[in-house]
Amino acid sequence: MATLTVRNLDEDVVRRLRMRAAEHGRSAEAEHREILRLALIGDDEQREERQRVAERLAEFRRRTAGRGSSSTAQLLHEARAKRMKTLAGSDKGA
Repeated sequence: MATLTVRNLDEDVVRRLRMRAAEHGRSAEAEHREILRLALIGDDEQREERQRVAERLAEFRRRTAGRGSSSTAQLLHEARAKRMKTLAGSDKGA
């Protein structure tokens, strides 16, 4: 195993690391390892959830492929045109 030394940490960061370690019943060193592992690798639940989301998104894309959805810009243009038409129509009736 490799050794990692971190220098020049703010006292508040060190205090929070120690508190977090105590909350989890670990040594500060073990807590540091766990934080790094989670940040860089993630835990199995997170990985599995990301995989499920990716699969659902891929299925949605397969089901909606070829529908020719309007672009956001086109939808915005149509909404503005409709609003202008509505406003212009209400002025004629006055």
